[in-house]
Amino acid sequence: MQPWPVHIVDRELVLRPIRYRDRGDWKRLRNQNSAWLQPWEATRPRLGADISSEAEGPVPGYLQMIRYYNAEGRKLRAFSLGIWLKTGPKSEKLIGQITLGGIVFGAYRGAHIGYWISEEYANRGYTTRAVMALTDFAFRELALHRIEINIRPENEASKKVAEKSGYIFEGLRPRYLHISGDWRDHLTFVRENPHNFN
Repeated sequence: MQPWPVHIVDRELVLRPIRYRDRGDWKRLRNQNSAWLQPWEATRPRLGADISSEAEGPVPGYLQMIRYYNAEGRKLRAFSLGIWLKTGPKSEKLIGQITLGGIVFGAYRGAHIGYWISEEYANRGYTTRAVMALTDFAFRELALHRIEINIRPENEASKKVAEKSGYIFEGLRPRYLHISGDWRDHLTFVRENPHNFN
């Protein structure tokens, strides 16, 4: 098993952890794409007075986020990686982010993949390639059996990414995740490991 930090290379595309020193690039990219990403962003539901969402703690800042990503990666619970585009022999540009999250071993051996990409680099095949590369890593290096991608029904671009990456539609999950201020239905797409680990 490749130890954390994970590096996955597919020609000019690189999936690797976002570091402390990438703060400026990450914040600039998120700010430039805030309106583009807002409809698909996870949100916290408002809970009653007796149950405070503060139990989850405040929304983390950048440094806390990176610390969390590194801790989760070392514990093999989630791999959150930047999607980087090589722009020269020693230079890369951050264009998005992809996560293999909810990793469970044992009898389940599964996880889910989530991703976002800058509007400037959408519809160029980069997201599909990132999903395929991370899926291949999860099947070969982690020997996972099943990976899910859960997508809002109206997100046509994301559905195309899942389908082009070999994921098969499995079904509808009503009110599955709290996204953009409400509980939203999601379509579940699944791939199973083609290698037979009995």
